Amino acid sequence: MAKITFITRDQQAITLEASSGSVMELAVQNSVSGIDGDCGGVCSCATCHVHVAPKDVSKIGAPSEIEQDMLELDDNANEYSRLCCQMEISEELDGIVLNVAH
Repeated sequence: MAKITFITRDQQAITLEASSGSVMELAVQNSVSGIDGDCGGVCSCATCHVHVAPKDVSKIGAPSEIEQDMLELDDNANEYSRLCCQMEISEELDGIVLNVAH
């Protein structure tokens, strides 16, 4: 089980728990504002763009080349950017904080 906290653009903190699936699926199922997941999680739209808290970057790992290419198209991308459709929920993610980019 992992607890994941989303910080929305209006600074609302939403902490959710899950044991499987993608972080994007968790956010969409719980109507987290700013996480749309328009492509259904196939890394082709960037509507699930988040900024990982600096203290949590080591828990996530580096983005794939396809994910990095998609992030390069987003004006809000920075060194902490990830697409949460590419983040599988696991115990390693317990306690991470993700700032919604849009």
